[in-house]
Amino acid sequence: MTTLSRDAVIYVAGHRGLVGSAVVRKLQADGFTNIVSATSAEVDLRDPQAVESFYDKHKPTHVVVAAAKVGGIHANDVYPAEFLYENLMIEANLIHGAYKAGVEKLLFLGSTCIYPKLAEQPLKEDYLLTGPLEPTNEWYAIAKIAGVKLCQAYAKQYGCRFISAMPTNLYGPGDNFDLNNSHVMPALMRKFHEAKEKGDSSVMVWGSGKPKREFLHVDDCAAACVHLLENYENTNEWVNIGVGDDISIADLAALVKEVVGYEGDIVYDSSKPDGTPRKLVDVTRINNSGWSAKIGLKEGMTATYQWYLDNY
Repeated sequence: MTTLSRDAVIYVAGHRGLVGSAVVRKLQADGFTNIVSATSAEVDLRDPQAVESFYDKHKPTHVVVAAAKVGGIHANDVYPAEFLYENLMIEANLIHGAYKAGVEKLLFLGSTCIYPKLAEQPLKEDYLLTGPLEPTNEWYAIAKIAGVKLCQAYAKQYGCRFISAMPTNLYGPGDNFDLNNSHVMPALMRKFHEAKEKGDSSVMVWGSGKPKREFLHVDDCAAACVHLLENYENTNEWVNIGVGDDISIADLAALVKEVVGYEGDIVYDSSKPDGTPRKLVDVTRINNSGWSAKIGLKEGMTATYQWYLDNY
């Protein structure tokens, strides 16, 4: 294991997001003292000059690219141009800017939506570009694939230590609990909480409850990011970040019900879509590098529910 100097200047792009804020927390907990960040009002990451000036001013030695334009299925469908253009600009400016500024190492964070819709399970890194993407978020996925390839290209042509990682479904403190555009776990948490408050006799869950999903606590993801920044040097191979285990939506709903302390029934609306039947990532590569997830699902959900109570 290499140790990154505790006074390395580390720029976390997207420090207010779910992942970026967790990475900052982890770096601070590990004793890093020179963490650099900026809000979108301070630096427009879509503007190459603004990014270049930021690099010139702060001179980061290490960069974590956790900044992205994100949204659910509806947003991806309605704003395809924004999702593709803005994500391409953000990553291109940060990666090219890091090369020009002589940054020692960069970690680009993608998403497991880069893999083909019908790829075999669990999703191995090698499955990238072997089949068509899920149409509901292909604009975002294509931008993320371009980011992975950009890191590879700068490594190949210029010898840059630029690596990429693909986190699975994340949850934890700082999550979005909006019922219209949040992911399944925070949406269920809020639904069960509100049903408990109102004394409702049942909670409606979309779909059949049969699809399976993998959930990684964002603090585990942050620990993986710092681990990769310190230890992973293979610029030709990106890395999945996940638990390597999944749970059905029905079992997830039962667990959320238990964590929230809701006493009523769960009803499934099978007229609503299920989405992809399964999306599990193969974590052999990252496990072999010396990292594995630590936070159990129930433990992580209990802490996340407490965060929801404290912040909403």
